Amino acid sequence: MRTVAGELERALSKLFAGAVKVTSAGRTDTGVHATGQVISFKTDAPFPFERLALAANTELPADLAIRDVAIAPEDFSARFSAVERVYIYVILNRRERSPLFGRYAHHVWLPLDVELVRAAAAQLIGEHDFRSFCGMLPESGPTIRTLNAVDVRREGDLVRMEIRADGFLHRMARNIAGTLIECGTGKRDPASLAAVLRAGDRSVAGLTAPAHGLYLAGVRYRDGFDSFREPPITGGCEKGGG
Repeated sequence: MRTVAGELERALSKLFAGAVKVTSAGRTDTGVHATGQVISFKTDAPFPFERLALAANTELPADLAIRDVAIAPEDFSARFSAVERVYIYVILNRRERSPLFGRYAHHVWLPLDVELVRAAAAQLIGEHDFRSFCGMLPESGPTIRTLNAVDVRREGDLVRMEIRADGFLHRMARNIAGTLIECGTGKRDPASLAAVLRAGDRSVAGLTAPAHGLYLAGVRYRDGFDSFREPPITGGCEKGGG
């Protein structure tokens, strides 16, 4: 299957005339978008790095582009040096679907109460065992994560959920989004999410929200670098309120 990592490695290996293996800040499901993904790789090959983004983009397919390039410290890892990851989930909330937004936002035709979504999300903030929101349990390691913030805004027909955490389990962002949507549309009591966390059972949480509404929007690192970039579809929501 064609993958983001595979396309990047193909293009970079061609430019450096040798095999290049990339490390990404996080893996995304098929259909998920990324505006702030970060990768790292090591090479001894000489190259004018100020021209690497331009050169690599000529080798990459139309649906993938490198935004910026920097030489990092020897011990830098796009994955392990990260201290926070930011996902944004976008919902088109109106009765009619949109052929234009169909690839970039999840259509929810039922009225979505943003205040109910916020009330539900508040119960998830902090360090918890997010097993109930994990699609496939990790082979090793804990399922405890720290959710730093969930910001929910509406701008017209678009609802933007920004989810910040120190890390995410498999499909955790999509499972949280799906559960919050159920709360906002009256299908689930917002006060029940604390019990969902305690249950440690995926079957008690909500449906997995579709991949096409999700964006990996940014990764923050120990040195203060932040790759955050707002998805174009939600540009108007940056200043939006409730």
